[in-house]
Amino acid sequence: MYRTSWSCQSRFVIHRTLVAYRTKGMPVPRPRLMLAVILFAQFVIPLSISGTAVALPEIASTLGASPTPLQWVVNGFNVAFAVCTIVWGVCSDRIGYTRSFQIGIVIAALGGVLSTFATNIALLDTGRVIAGIGSAAVLTGAAPILSHLFHGADRAKAFALFGTINGLGLAAGPALSGLLMSAWGWRGIFAAHTIVLLLALVGSMRLPLLGRANTSLRQILDFSALKAPKFLTMTLVPMAGAIGFVTFLTYLPSALGAIHSLAAGATGALMLIMTIPVLIAPVLVHRVLERTRITPTGIVAASFACLILGGVGVLMLLRPDLPVALGVAPMILLGLGFGLPLGIVDAEALAAVPAERAGAASGVINLFRIGSEAVFVALFAVILATVVTTALPGRSGQLVASGEHGHPWIYHDGLLAAGITMIGIVIVLGIVFFALTRAVSRTPALGEQLGEQ
Repeated sequence: MYRTSWSCQSRFVIHRTLVAYRTKGMPVPRPRLMLAVILFAQFVIPLSISGTAVALPEIASTLGASPTPLQWVVNGFNVAFAVCTIVWGVCSDRIGYTRSFQIGIVIAALGGVLSTFATNIALLDTGRVIAGIGSAAVLTGAAPILSHLFHGADRAKAFALFGTINGLGLAAGPALSGLLMSAWGWRGIFAAHTIVLLLALVGSMRLPLLGRANTSLRQILDFSALKAPKFLTMTLVPMAGAIGFVTFLTYLPSALGAIHSLAAGATGALMLIMTIPVLIAPVLVHRVLERTRITPTGIVAASFACLILGGVGVLMLLRPDLPVALGVAPMILLGLGFGLPLGIVDAEALAAVPAERAGAASGVINLFRIGSEAVFVALFAVILATVVTTALPGRSGQLVASGEHGHPWIYHDGLLAAGITMIGIVIVLGIVFFALTRAVSRTPALGEQLGEQ
């Protein structure tokens, strides 16, 4: 019935689920279909994080440009998502992971509907907050479902796909949003999110109703792995990607409009420059590691270098007095900085923990990955808007902060302040990463440490 790639443990768990479904006369779910449904719903989360800012100039001209409400179109989702992740973790343990996942889809879809038909900025902000709350439930329900349904090598593959979908959604967010907005306006972005969520909701009806597991939520989100240097070291890598890549990815579309007066369609196409390296890099890294003596640590070092050099290059070359084409090379570097470690971070982190704790460790690293994206995108926006509106008070400053052209140097100053802050944090994370890497060589393996507990 299943291909030989599925592990014996996963077959046992799935077989038990199928027997229960047949006994109750319910439709029998298929494991690959269940995984596809989870990934489909998850895909909307990174799209919302990185793609919404593309619409800010058009939203400002339609609903108003007051800086705080306007920035909360992006920040409302991000902050609500980050804060509610832990809350939904507790709730999902009580009501069941599948129910939490489905409720999250419904809430996020309601937020999408409200966002699509919002008639003022307050309603739009409310819609984005609601969508963030629902998305947190989707994430915290999805990870335990994967942990329950898949084991051993199958679990590692499932979580690798989980991380890949996140990276793809982030990288493609601005380009997809730009294309949607060119076709249907800013409301089309949120309408598309809603349609994807509704399709995922239909598919989720075939998921098994997983309740409390044999392990508690404390074990599923077991943070004890962070006590060991190897695992902690690897959590810094997706954090650096969130800070050094996702923040720029989110606000570069606005910057291209404010500084070079590019239209949304042209901006979306240009942002593909940052997306392509994200898709290609993991495959290249796999071949490099197979055929050379380069280590995963060397790949991560290259990633940090690309994030730092790419960020500096964007800030130096994305200026009103320079051609926009000069920004292509640093944008490629940023894409490489994010894409290079995508295929090895989760594998390296999971290799440091016992097999029976792989699901818990995956939950932790995904929480750090997506939580960092939400928090630092919001921080980037706050710094940018503060600098712009301080230099240019009133409605003009509000419009410029949203990405409207007219005062390119003022927007550039805001971008510079926010970008330097992010690059500085990435440098600090890089220093900590290499300090911990040295410590790992003098510390017992994490698997041994946890196995003794």
